[in-house]
Amino acid sequence: MPSPETADDEVDAAGLLGTLLACPPEMLDVSLDQLRTLAVVHTTGTAQRAARALGREQSSVQKQLDNLNRTATRLVGEALVVKQGRGKDFLFTPSGEELVALATDTLRSWTDSLHRSRRRVGSTVTFGTTEFTVEFLGAVWPGLRADFERRDVHLNIEHVRTRDLWRKLDAKKVDLVCGSFAAETGRPAELDYDFLEWHRERVALLTNLTTRELPDTPIAAARLPGLPLLAPTAGLLAQFLGRWYGPDYRGTLDVIADIDSLNYGLNLLTTELLYGCMLTTERVADAALEGRLPGRGLRKIALANDYEPALEIVTGIFARKGERERYAEDHPLNLLWKAFAEATPTRSVLATLPG
Repeated sequence: MPSPETADDEVDAAGLLGTLLACPPEMLDVSLDQLRTLAVVHTTGTAQRAARALGREQSSVQKQLDNLNRTATRLVGEALVVKQGRGKDFLFTPSGEELVALATDTLRSWTDSLHRSRRRVGSTVTFGTTEFTVEFLGAVWPGLRADFERRDVHLNIEHVRTRDLWRKLDAKKVDLVCGSFAAETGRPAELDYDFLEWHRERVALLTNLTTRELPDTPIAAARLPGLPLLAPTAGLLAQFLGRWYGPDYRGTLDVIADIDSLNYGLNLLTTELLYGCMLTTERVADAALEGRLPGRGLRKIALANDYEPALEIVTGIFARKGERERYAEDHPLNLLWKAFAEATPTRSVLATLPG
């Protein structure tokens, strides 16, 4: 005699099978491509804008909407989307809104599952890098290319801004990321990630002020607030200013412009649209002076050693803590990590955040 648990399992299986077999044929004819089109139309507002986003003819998008409307009318007695007149966004009915939400969740879930499967079997590995750390990947890639190509492993490279490093890694948008963060000078990194330290460097000022206005001597912490400064709106260098002068550092410093990208600030100085200083890394400052970045006519000035706390930029490779241990040694994620570990000028550091 079967146990109660076995009987319940058989009932559940029978119920699930019945539900699957009872799906209306019209519903089964709806494709994921049609659902994606519906969601894109909902996001863009019109068939014309959706067609542009999808790289298709408007007539093709409209045909899919018409087919979905006919199917929905037969199934529930209501169309999904209604035209409101020339130039106006489409109106989505309650049934349409519900299906868009279902389509979006389904497509996102399938895509995330696909990425997880690719990561697990090692057919794809995604590496995130900032604009200024892509050279680190370039240093190790030649030694891995042949093996990756032989095994048909796809290396996906994604540009990541410093401010988004942890969010991208935590959300599993990237598997490894190369980037930088602010750390106290001489202290080990404290991060809740596996970490390979590549190098450390200080920050410096780039300026187009004359030597009479600003001599070539290190800038003390008390002197910086008196200088006209192009200040970052967010990111790594903003962390330095915030830790030195507090969260309201813009009220303390003489900020003459907010900049959200390095090149924008460099061009403001080199074109002499503004006269002042810009905080940057020593490597970037050197690249500007050597002509590898915009920097004609600029000077590099060091900062004094009286800033509290004493900070430096730490650059390296990050992975989610413990994830690599779940994969075989020849998994692409571990092969990349090993290549970086062998190439890094400093030894591997496994960093953890207390608590």
